[in-house]
Amino acid sequence: MIDLMHRAYEQLTNKLISWFDMVIRMIPNLIIAGLVLLVSYRLARLLKALTLNIARRLTDNETLIRMFGGTAYYLAVIGGIFLTLNVLHLDKGVASLIAGAGVVGLALSFAFQDLATNFISGLFITIERPFGIGDFIESNGFVGYIERIGVRSIVIKTLDEQHVIIPSKDIFQNPLKNYNMGNERRVSIPIGISYAEDLEFVEKVVKEAISKLPEVMGDRPIHVHYSEFGDSSINFDLRFWIKESEQMYYLGVYSRAIIAIKKAFDQNSITIPFPIRTLDFGIKGGEKLYESLQKIPVNNTSLSK
Repeated sequence: MIDLMHRAYEQLTNKLISWFDMVIRMIPNLIIAGLVLLVSYRLARLLKALTLNIARRLTDNETLIRMFGGTAYYLAVIGGIFLTLNVLHLDKGVASLIAGAGVVGLALSFAFQDLATNFISGLFITIERPFGIGDFIESNGFVGYIERIGVRSIVIKTLDEQHVIIPSKDIFQNPLKNYNMGNERRVSIPIGISYAEDLEFVEKVVKEAISKLPEVMGDRPIHVHYSEFGDSSINFDLRFWIKESEQMYYLGVYSRAIIAIKKAFDQNSITIPFPIRTLDFGIKGGEKLYESLQKIPVNNTSLSK
């Protein structure tokens, strides 16, 4: 028993001595590794600042600039870590760790496929810049002003002050209408008039009423296109151009145009008809009301004329 304890003590002592000797031999490498890590950190910060300066000369998109700076910084830090581990002769273990991380990364790529798609889509959006902060857009069934452009998503504020977060891939892959890309905008108003009106006279009255609005562009034509014979009216579309594309400006002009047209119609006795319905009381159709009432029996007799 004593011999067994003695051998165990000797083995433990030898192991501790060998570890101590290894640490002593590694002290120079530890010092060099520390210096390499410190220098790598300094170089990473310097590279980030340099990348930010270059990126700001190429683009004014802050999201893209920060992404470039962060990427350069972390790449430099990771490179410094690998160099430090190589100085400590731990490169074989790191290689095994990287191989395992590659397998895990492949599995995660399937699990986070949508996240990666959103990230790539957001990257292309920041590069192409189809819109900017404050632009009024319509996409994916939502209409509003852009409040934030991120890599993963876009935030818009609707006209009723609700914030909507739309994934970048939905913005990138679906049609988008940006009302701020042009300084002009066309207004289209559907209107109906009575069948008794003179259509050419109505067209003249409408054009004169709209041309008096200061917001309407005088160098662009005002169009009146009759479109259909409706149930109770002859319908046409009024189209004209205004000087600005901002949404509230557009809505204001739209409202003032309706007021001007209504006043012009009242002054010229032009009727905007109410919906008209014809009631048919006959079984076969085409029978008038009094004819149907004559057939109703009253005290075993019928209504006479």
